[in-house]
Amino acid sequence: MPIALPTNLPAFDVLSREGVMVISDTRAARQDIRQIKIGLLNLMPKKIQTENQFARLIGATPLQIDFRLIRMSEHQTKNTAAEHMEEFYRPFQEVKEEKFDGLIITGAPIEHLDFDAVTYWDELCEVFEWTQTNVHSTFGVCWGGMAMIHHFHGVQKHLLAQKAFGCFRHRNLAPISPFLRGFSDDVLIPVSRWTEMRQDEIDAVPELVTLLGSDEVGPCLVEDPGHRALYIFNHFEYDSSTLKEEYDRDVASGKAINVPVNYYPGDDPSRSPTNRWRSHAHLLYGNWINEIYQSTPYDMARIGLPDAG
Repeated sequence: MPIALPTNLPAFDVLSREGVMVISDTRAARQDIRQIKIGLLNLMPKKIQTENQFARLIGATPLQIDFRLIRMSEHQTKNTAAEHMEEFYRPFQEVKEEKFDGLIITGAPIEHLDFDAVTYWDELCEVFEWTQTNVHSTFGVCWGGMAMIHHFHGVQKHLLAQKAFGCFRHRNLAPISPFLRGFSDDVLIPVSRWTEMRQDEIDAVPELVTLLGSDEVGPCLVEDPGHRALYIFNHFEYDSSTLKEEYDRDVASGKAINVPVNYYPGDDPSRSPTNRWRSHAHLLYGNWINEIYQSTPYDMARIGLPDAG
């Protein structure tokens, strides 16, 4: 089954050309099935690129997805056209009375700031609390995951002396987890961050379960069953060229940056990078969607209720 998108959203044409099953939102409304409603709270500056990345992953499942784009209410982006934001995004304060089967909260390029120094931190904390009553399952990505695990459990993020940048091997620590169904014993995952979460501090919280981790760059995917949430600190959603774009940007601006590890063939940035994480990216998000489908109430009004699964 396809993902339902407005036909004039850029992701509609991008995914159609890639062979992803997409359907217009008007046509989807005429089909007599229960869609899975997934929100994307997009905190990234390049909104359209991020929309495409996540729509590609959640649109590859056999279910029909109703994909909604959400922004922080007061924060104004400088990197995406105002017309795009006005047409396709709704501020959180307008959607907070609605229920969602799933919500993805993206990263944001503000990891050098303390959490409470972020201009929209208070509203983001409101979003986190709202997920406990209005969202069946939440997926926090990179800084978004770090912010969630800090809010709910007080786990701290720590600045790194050097940017974790490249593609790193991660061990499958929970092979029987339904979220890792079909996963190999080890997985290559793109990483791009100046901060880390520490495994011993996560282990100190009994409610948290680490599913994927790396000896080089630490914990990656953490399950928080009590809050119906997953936190991932790295970037399965990245396109083949995303790390290259970040590297080229920093080189062009004169910033000190290392060649991303294990990304270019022979670590040679003159060669085209090879995508070796795409299949596991689709597995992870497909497994997440499947778990939502298996457990979310058919009556969306029951989402967030104690007996709702």
